[in-house]
Amino acid sequence: MNWQGRHLDLTIDAVANGGHCVARHDGRVVFVRHCLPGERVRAVVTEDTGGSYCRADAVEVREAAPGRVTPPCPLSGPGGCGGCDWQHASPATQRELKATVVAEQLRRLAGIDRDVEVEELPGGPLGWRSRIQLVAGPDGRAGLRAHRSHRVIPLDGHGCAIAVPGALDDVLARRWRPGTGIEVTRDGTGHTHLRSLTKVRGRTRSRQLAGGQAAERAAGRDWRFDAHGFWQVHPAAADTFAGVVADWARADTGALAWDLYAGTGLFAAVLAEQVGTDGQVVAVESSPRAVDDGSRALADLTQVHWRQGSVAKLIERLDGLPQVVVLDPPRKGAGKAVVDAIAARELERVVYVACDPAALARDVATFADHDYELAGLRAFDAFPMTHHVECVAWLRPRAG
Repeated sequence: MNWQGRHLDLTIDAVANGGHCVARHDGRVVFVRHCLPGERVRAVVTEDTGGSYCRADAVEVREAAPGRVTPPCPLSGPGGCGGCDWQHASPATQRELKATVVAEQLRRLAGIDRDVEVEELPGGPLGWRSRIQLVAGPDGRAGLRAHRSHRVIPLDGHGCAIAVPGALDDVLARRWRPGTGIEVTRDGTGHTHLRSLTKVRGRTRSRQLAGGQAAERAAGRDWRFDAHGFWQVHPAAADTFAGVVADWARADTGALAWDLYAGTGLFAAVLAEQVGTDGQVVAVESSPRAVDDGSRALADLTQVHWRQGSVAKLIERLDGLPQVVVLDPPRKGAGKAVVDAIAARELERVVYVACDPAALARDVATFADHDYELAGLRAFDAFPMTHHVECVAWLRPRAG
C-alpha cells in the first residue's frame, strides 16, 4: 500500500512531537503538517514507505481551528520553507501546542501527569533567531531547505521572518557557489559573523568571511567566544536559563558542583558564584574550542576546573560527591549510562536543561528508577514559529 500523492479528507486529532498533528485514515496513522487539532482538512500524502503510517501536508482547510492565523512569511506552508512549523498558529496557540507535547511526553515516557505552561520570552515571535544556517541553491541564491528535502527555497526578496533584522542582508545580496553552506551569527552587540562551508574532495572547508569572535552578555558577565560555536539562539534565552539554573541549583558556599555538557561555561559561572572561592565547579565539555573559550571567559573564577572530553567517558572518573549537577545535553539527551552515573552519587539536586521533550522524559524516567522525583519544571518558547521548546527540570531524591 502506497498513498504517495494521494489526496485525503481528514479530521485532525492531537498535536504530536515534531511539528505536525495526527489523523487516521483507513486504519493508518497520518502525520499532517500545516494543520491544527480539531480542523477538517484536505491533505496530500508527501511520504509513504508502505508501513503503518505516512506523512502529509494540509493543502486546504475546510474547517479551521480558532487559533489559526495567516502565516507572517509568504514562504511558509506546503512545499515551502521547512524552517518553521507553526506559522499558521497564533503565538498563544503555539505555546499551548508545545505545552501539550511536553506534558504528553512526560506522561507517555516517564509516567508523570503534570500540567505544563510554556512561557514566552521577551521580544515577540518574529526577528529573534540570531544564528542561522543557509545553503546556496543551484542558481547560487542562499536559502533554506524545504521540509525533509534537499530542495533550496531562496530567501532573497522575502528574507526570513524569524531572523534578527539585518542579519541576512549581506548574504542574500550576493550569489554563492551552488551547494555552499553559509553560517550567520548576529551577536549581542549587533555584529554579524559569517562563515562559508564548501566541499573539496569530500572534505568540508570552512572560510571566515566576516567577524569570528562573538560578544554576548549573560549571567552578569561579558562573554567572547567562537561565533559559530554553541550559544543560545534566542537573544533572551541565555540570561533566562541562567536565572532558572541559579534558582534551582542553590549550591552552598564551599560545595562541589558539576556542569556537564558545559559549552563555554554559562552555567559553570552561575555555580561558581554560588560555591565561592572555597568551593569547586567541574565543567565537562567535549569541544576543545568551547573549553578554550570558556577557560578564557572564566579565568577570574579559579574555582572552575575544566575537563575536555565526552561526558559519557569522563563521568566515572570525576572525583568527589557533588552537591548539585547541572547538565545541558544535546538533543538526544544524556542517556541511561550518564544518568545512572549521576544518580549513583546520591545528589541533593539535579538541574537538567533540555531542548527535546522526548529525550528529557526518557532521562527523567531513568532518574525515577533511582528514586529521584521531578520537583520542578519550566518550559520556554525559545524558538517561536518552530516546534522546538526548551525545558529546565529540577530533580531531587524522593523523601523517605
